[in-house]
Amino acid sequence: MILITYIARVVDGLALAASVQEDESAGRSMQEYQNKAKQLCRKLNSQSAARCSLDAGPYMFHYAIERNVCFLTLCDKAFSKRQAYAYLEELQNEFISQYGSKVDAQTRPYSFIEFDTFIQKTKKAYEDSRVRRNLTNINSELQDVQRIMVQNIDDVLQRGEALGVLDDKARDLSMQSQKYRKDARYLNLRSSYAKIGVICVVIALFLLFLRYFVF
Repeated sequence: MILITYIARVVDGLALAASVQEDESAGRSMQEYQNKAKQLCRKLNSQSAARCSLDAGPYMFHYAIERNVCFLTLCDKAFSKRQAYAYLEELQNEFISQYGSKVDAQTRPYSFIEFDTFIQKTKKAYEDSRVRRNLTNINSELQDVQRIMVQNIDDVLQRGEALGVLDDKARDLSMQSQKYRKDARYLNLRSSYAKIGVICVVIALFLLFLRYFVF
């Protein structure tokens, strides 16, 4: 079963379109997973994997990035990974075709909410057991999804927070390092002045000695 479909702009995580279905069979609300989907999209950037699957307990997140847009879905673990990515690819082809040139200009969330009509139609097709069997045959050469990285969603989100802490520590360390370099330069300068002062005193004493004892 496909429970959540979420489309967002990668650069800032702005939601462009979404579709959510409660898991009535398990009596679960999808609010927690919607929040995780939003957090994940906000953490993605140009360096993120183009495709990734994330373990979320009884479910799996699958996402694909195309032209700076993240297409993400949450499915039952029993739902075929191959079909999940085929579903995402069908969504991205249609979405890019309709809205690709308009994505960067959007400033408000869910600007393309009308895309939900296509999401619902496509989701229904992929959830139909007969259609799914046909799609499995048609898309057997689609891609080697077994090589797509699988991670844990909570680990990814927590690691993002940890990376943020590391960034703060790195900035503090850089500031301390700059302060140390300034202090070191100041001390070196004082040391140089002190040495020059000692030399001047020695020369002055030597001249005085010559004046009074030689001449």
